[in-house]
Amino acid sequence: MDALRAFILPIALLVIFYFLLIRPQQKRDKKVKEMRSNLQVGDKIATIGGIVGKIVKVKEDQVTIEVGSDKTKFEIKKWAVGTNLNETE
Repeated sequence: MDALRAFILPIALLVIFYFLLIRPQQKRDKKVKEMRSNLQVGDKIATIGGIVGKIVKVKEDQVTIEVGSDKTKFEIKKWAVGTNLNETE
């Protein structure tokens, strides 16, 4: 009986840890992955580095964005997209 009681506290802590930290992080990761897979031409995005631009081409794992008034274009990896500004508006 004492052995069972010794395991209850660590198991309870693991369950609490899972529901407070791990599960919410998995939900956020899933949402970000879904956002990155649904990027389309014309979407306005912000990269994780703070660059804001408009998507002009989408490839399997890269997007080409257009930034600035001189419409400079460059390619970035999809994992570098931080937010889709069209979804937040």
